[in-house]
Amino acid sequence: MTSTSLTPEAARAYAVEMHGEQKYGTHPYVHHLDAVAALLQPYGDKARVVGYLHDVVEDTAATVADVRSRFGNLVASCVALLTDAPGANRKERKAKTYAALAEVKGDEELALLVKAADRLANVRACVADGQRALWDTYRGEHPTFRAAAFRPGQCDPLWAELDTLLSAPHAPAP
Repeated sequence: MTSTSLTPEAARAYAVEMHGEQKYGTHPYVHHLDAVAALLQPYGDKARVVGYLHDVVEDTAATVADVRSRFGNLVASCVALLTDAPGANRKERKAKTYAALAEVKGDEELALLVKAADRLANVRACVADGQRALWDTYRGEHPTFRAAAFRPGQCDPLWAELDTLLSAPHAPAP
C-alpha cells in the first residue's frame, strides 16, 4: 500500500473498475458513489475513500483482503462493516448488519459516517426518481437504522436531512 492509494481518486478508480457496467437505477454505478463521496467532502479524504469503496465487496468480486492490500486495515475494516451480512432476505441481512453497526467504536466509527451518507444518497435518489416503494422501505427501517448507526456530533447535518426526508407522511415529490 502506498500513500497515493489512500486518495479519493485512487479509491474512485478502483471502485469504477470493480463495479464495471453495474447500474444504479438508470445511471452508471459511479453516479451513486460520487453522490456519497460528495456528502462526505466535509469529513475528509479518508471518509471519501471509504465512501467510494463502501459497496465494492458487497456488489463486486472484490474481497476485504483486496481492499486491505490496496487501502489498509482501517479502510478494509470499514468496508467490511458496510457490507451486508448474509441472510435469506433484506430484513434478515439488515438486522445482522445493524446489530454489527451498533457495536462499532473508535476509529471504525468512520464506517457509520459513510453509512449515513450512503443512506442519505439513497433516499435523495428515491425522492428524485420517484421510487416510492424503496423510500417506504428506508422509512420503515429508519428507527432501527438510526439506533444502530447514529452517533451524536459525528455528522449531524446528514442525519438532520435524512430524518426530515423520512419523517414525511409520504415520499416527497421530486
